Amino acid sequence: MIASWKRQAIDGMVGTFCGAGDVAKAVSEDQVERLHAKIGQLVVEGDFLAKALGR
Repeated sequence: MIASWKRQAIDGMVGTFCGAGDVAKAVSEDQVERLHAKIGQLVVEGDFLAKALGR
């Protein structure tokens, strides 16, 4: 039973260190892109409201 767990752990480590980082990086880049878009939207809204209030 322990040998089976060890084999599963070793197989899982190979996947972790070989390609899983690429997937996490792609997700992270997508998230950063969405956050930048949201920041841009908030800046535009803030500028609009500042002009509307006469600042």
